[in-house]
Amino acid sequence: MTPSDDHIIGHGAAEAAIQRLVDEYGGQLFNLAHRFCGSREEAEDLVQEVFLQAFRSWGEFRGEADPRTWLFRIAARSCQRMHRRRSGEPEQIGSLDALLPFGDPLIAVIADDQPDAVQEQIHAEALRQLESEIAQLPDEFRVPLLLKDIVGFSVKEVADVLGLEEGTVRSRVHRARLKLRSAVDRALPRAEGPAPPPAYEERTCLDLLNAKQEALDRGAPFDTSVICQRCRSVFASLDLTHRACRELAGDAMPDEIRQRLLGRLGQPS
Repeated sequence: MTPSDDHIIGHGAAEAAIQRLVDEYGGQLFNLAHRFCGSREEAEDLVQEVFLQAFRSWGEFRGEADPRTWLFRIAARSCQRMHRRRSGEPEQIGSLDALLPFGDPLIAVIADDQPDAVQEQIHAEALRQLESEIAQLPDEFRVPLLLKDIVGFSVKEVADVLGLEEGTVRSRVHRARLKLRSAVDRALPRAEGPAPPPAYEERTCLDLLNAKQEALDRGAPFDTSVICQRCRSVFASLDLTHRACRELAGDAMPDEIRQRLLGRLGQPS
């Protein structure tokens, strides 16, 4: 076998491997890019950049690593480079005190307690508010939130992708969720009359909120039988936010984008 034959075989193996990654993860990656960039055109550019980088780097990929984590690590670095080309983005998410909902004079109704037609209207408005608010998140909060709640990585996997401590990822995802929850909450009608006073001390409410967020991290149910009406409203809007995020996850890359990408992979470097 000549060196040129070896190069052709290596090139073909890399192309076939990246095509499999496109088929398996292209939809997730395009969706991440779309939510990050805010436009279909920029998302397509970002996705092509990620897969072309993966193609060029395939010889350096160590097979014992998770290819999904490796691929999204490339995507995270590409997002960071894109951030440096963008301006006018917010630098802060707001203080934690400003994100906490316990001082609201009126609480939102529980969407799931409403008639089906009202639920559908609430859900549509919640999605609209959510998409707008995601675009306003600073990147250091937006990317972990996208990876965790939309792409569906675990906290540990997000930490591996971004090179962060798990506690840092958890903190940023939780704060981003509270920011999104406040936007979704604005789409909900208010319950009649003033909100009842908290049933517990503020520290207890904060501990319950943290436990609720950790349950969302694990995809585990949370017992609401011991919480007050105010916390129940807050946790219900968190659930609505989390469900809406999952609905934003795309299952497949648009076919025309996939064909253009595969066409570029087949071109000689």
